[in-house]
Amino acid sequence: MLQNSFIWRVMRRVNQRVVRAYATQNNLSRPVLLLTTTGRRSGMPRVTPLQYEAIDGTIYLAAARGQKADWFRNIVAHPQVQIQIGTRTFSATAEPITDTTHIADFLETRRTRHPQMIGAMLLLHGLSPRADRQALEKLAQELALVALHPREQN
Repeated sequence: MLQNSFIWRVMRRVNQRVVRAYATQNNLSRPVLLLTTTGRRSGMPRVTPLQYEAIDGTIYLAAARGQKADWFRNIVAHPQVQIQIGTRTFSATAEPITDTTHIADFLETRRTRHPQMIGAMLLLHGLSPRADRQALEKLAQELALVALHPREQN
């Protein structure tokens, strides 16, 4: 797993810029949503830009830091979240997923849809962009996944 704290500090700053760009409606090149969670300790709203993948009507988010990601830990404590995709905002219930088979299936789907991006991510984890299923399942042990289920609007 990526251990370099420098990378995560840089990503935190990048995330802040993405949130500002999103707010001004600048076009983003990848499918990005804004996830608003409730801080597990503070109780305050926390906004995180994340890439997402819609599969069979469910929106999935992958946590590269696995269960250590702050937004993932917030979801475990408070699964009711707010989502913004473009100009559309809605409430959802977040379902944390740590099953390695399910996560490996997700990685395979993303690699099919976004081969360059997922290939680069695999390289960062020390794997070949064409890693086999066994390698993906091993990597999946370090990751976490969230399924977002939109709540009915009244």
